[in-house]
Amino acid sequence: MNVEVQHPLTRAAFFRRDRRSVRIAREFVRAALADWAQAGRGEDVLLCVSELATNALLHGVPPGRGFAVLLTLHAGGVLRVEVHDSGGGQVRDPEASAESEHGRGLLLVAALADKWGVEGRAPGKIVWCEFGGRSPA
Repeated sequence: MNVEVQHPLTRAAFFRRDRRSVRIAREFVRAALADWAQAGRGEDVLLCVSELATNALLHGVPPGRGFAVLLTLHAGGVLRVEVHDSGGGQVRDPEASAESEHGRGLLLVAALADKWGVEGRAPGKIVWCEFGGRSPA
């Protein structure tokens, strides 16, 4: 069961440790973007949500736990996407090679988002990205 909290400029939802949760998280974000009339970079946002949610499931969510997605639309149109997990592990700088089968997710986030980063929380971490801080290239 997903628990969803809604405010005028903030939306949050919790997702189980399940592969289907990535798709459900995308649907949650797509609905928020539509409600907020923020479709301009919607595909970029959705791809970043997919990558961050997948990384949380693969590397940051211990068995029996889940992850949360928090969206905030700030004044000036800056959209912040946060994926919260409760697991250990470090987020490494994206350095995937062309031959690598893994490690491209954060490269995509770095390329598509205007900003991204990692913050600690107890337990776990928050991996975030923002859209709208600059014009897309």
